[in-house]
Amino acid sequence: MEMTIKRLTEEEFRLFSKIIYEESGIFMKDSKVTLLSNRLRKRLQAHNMSEFSDYYKYINSLRGEDKKIEYEKLLDVVSTNETYFFRNERQFDALMNVCLPEIAERKKNRKMRIWSAACSTGEEAFTIAICVLEKMDLFRGWNIEIIATDIAPSVLDFAREGVYSGRRIEKVPPEYLKKYFISRGPDEGVYEVKQELKQLTNFYYLNFFKGTFPNELDIIFCRNVMIYFDKPHQKELISRFRDSILPTGYLFIGHSETLHTISDDFVYRKVLDSPVYLPEQG
Repeated sequence: MEMTIKRLTEEEFRLFSKIIYEESGIFMKDSKVTLLSNRLRKRLQAHNMSEFSDYYKYINSLRGEDKKIEYEKLLDVVSTNETYFFRNERQFDALMNVCLPEIAERKKNRKMRIWSAACSTGEEAFTIAICVLEKMDLFRGWNIEIIATDIAPSVLDFAREGVYSGRRIEKVPPEYLKKYFISRGPDEGVYEVKQELKQLTNFYYLNFFKGTFPNELDIIFCRNVMIYFDKPHQKELISRFRDSILPTGYLFIGHSETLHTISDDFVYRKVLDSPVYLPEQG
């Protein structure tokens, strides 16, 4: 018989929201009570608990590595991981047809590093990899690395498997599906990305506000992420991006996001009807 979990009270919502904010920078609005309640239930069920207050006491009783692991699992269940291949495809048109050729022409050290900064289940990172491989004639002999990070360990495990179906692959052009994916036998409509994409892409756990950023980056994708942070954390994030990206780099954020009023570290550039930001040179 399934255990009945009691309602999340306003006070409990406030306590958990504070932990989530302090650990990840994710700001939970008061309107997110039901959302948070539904997601936290997974952790209560994992520990066979019926009250949110018991789980709160439990996580605060932990120390050292045990606390770190449980906090990671907590942030995992509260993270939003909605994505699919070629999401906002105009940005990938800009990447493939403008940004990558500019990098190939400009850089002399034959190295390129791209960061998918909130990669979720891997679709964005593998889409970037497809774009790079489509332009590989420009990068023969180059050292290329696509770094993909997320705060949710479970989605990183999913991404490393590289198996997708349904809505996740609906926007993959048929020629790319044939070229870069393998059909998974009897499972019709289920595809695995080919090894050449996996070899180009490395997945890591990273908490933006507690971990070390990769550096000397040519391109950063961080789309539809800043909307979950308040203004101070947005400013901190963009400042750290500026420190991590090369002066000639490109920053891609979500179509509904803007750096206006947040930061002067980057300047806006419209590329093939898509927003791209370049490091401020002043």
